Amino acid sequence: MTRPLLVGITGGIGSGKSTVSRLFQILGVPVYNSDDRGKHLMVHHQPLIDQIRKAFGEDSYFGDGTLNRSYLASEVFSNEEKLKLLNSFVHPAVGEDFKSWIATHTDANYLLKETALLFETGIYKELDKSICVMASRSVRAERVVLRDEQRSMQEIENIMDKQLSDGQRRKLSDYLIDNNGDQLLIPQVLKIHDELSNLSGQ
Repeated sequence: MTRPLLVGITGGIGSGKSTVSRLFQILGVPVYNSDDRGKHLMVHHQPLIDQIRKAFGEDSYFGDGTLNRSYLASEVFSNEEKLKLLNSFVHPAVGEDFKSWIATHTDANYLLKETALLFETGIYKELDKSICVMASRSVRAERVVLRDEQRSMQEIENIMDKQLSDGQRRKLSDYLIDNNGDQLLIPQVLKIHDELSNLSGQ
């Protein structure tokens, strides 16, 4: 039995990739949210919990077993090496979890994997196709300010600077979705959905 087509969906912070993913879900496409699953695994996957405790200390978790997010964020926010170390624990755990998830959705034409760092981590090489949600830097910054009031503009700029440029994303993507606000999303999603459904049926 052939497996479903595996499709990555990504975009810079504030691009609206989660909104686009929800539209695909409405069409019946299963979506794996890497960020949500990563957070889940950090409190429910014992080998990963053990790695984090060993590397970042007992303060990484509260007494009830929940993750001390503010402590961990303060540890990695301005320390590139510590951030890489944390990612080196979380990304493989998410990768294994994704494989298990695929096995429970073998009847779908194609599956979407939503991840912020699709290209930066090289995950796209393990998938069949990739979709990138695009929006200008100013539009994205505005959205993030409205969504995350606790984030400063400087913080948002720092995050954007660490992510790939739009030019790089364009080169690596099979499909682009314009989410600047001047084009309707649904027709763009439907077009890609039809193409991917046809591809997976070949």
